[in-house]
Amino acid sequence: MPVIDLNADLGEGFGRWELGDDDAMLDVVTSANVACGFHAGDPRSLANTLHAAGTRSVVVGAHPAYRDLAGFGRRYVDASPAELRADVIYQIGALQALARASDTAVRYVKPHGALYNTIAHDRAHAGAVVDAVADLDLDLPVLGPAGSVFLELARDAGLRVYAEAFADRTYTPDGRLVSRREPGSLLHDPEEVAARMVRLVHTGTLQAVDGSVIALEADSICVHGDSPGAVGTARAVRRALEAAGIDVRPFVTGPGIS
Repeated sequence: MPVIDLNADLGEGFGRWELGDDDAMLDVVTSANVACGFHAGDPRSLANTLHAAGTRSVVVGAHPAYRDLAGFGRRYVDASPAELRADVIYQIGALQALARASDTAVRYVKPHGALYNTIAHDRAHAGAVVDAVADLDLDLPVLGPAGSVFLELARDAGLRVYAEAFADRTYTPDGRLVSRREPGSLLHDPEEVAARMVRLVHTGTLQAVDGSVIALEADSICVHGDSPGAVGTARAVRRALEAAGIDVRPFVTGPGIS
């Protein structure tokens, strides 16, 4: 039976401002990438999300970002590798403490936003993130874009690596995400998104934005928790995957670190 993980970026509210419906999404996904405070998330709301994930047996991952709260982590920050390494360690460590107090644990790392996109090709920033994770715990896996410099360096450092595809985003013919600044970068039809993900799991291919077919490796599928209709899209994807005989379960098993 084919197997795939379904994840979402959660814990991205701040103070009185709520972003997405974490509780509803946690009833659908098998892994949760939880913000670490640098792009979104305050300590109390993050603790609530971690507790809710733990009660549902949803696997928790740290979702570190550039230090860009005003820009939601979607702007490049020209940090030195040493500065970025320290920032990533700081974020993961903070989430580990909150997770431990919430009776769960951080079990993988997936960078967020502009950091995620940058480390797909930038060796300096990719190496800084890899160093941060490896210096914390070599048993802590990473999730990132297939074929990226980040996963290459992480594998070379002895980390377990997992590749991710995005359900609600479109891809260029060379396998990169279409920029959010471009029209058509987001997909909004839940049934279309679901059908694309079934095809991805069964064939390892997707249709790019220009109509060409690209190969794409994926151990996990992400539905963005802050997208309009995110919960409905996630539900449609999970229903379609299971109806197609695909086992939806976490890509990370075993004890995490707390």
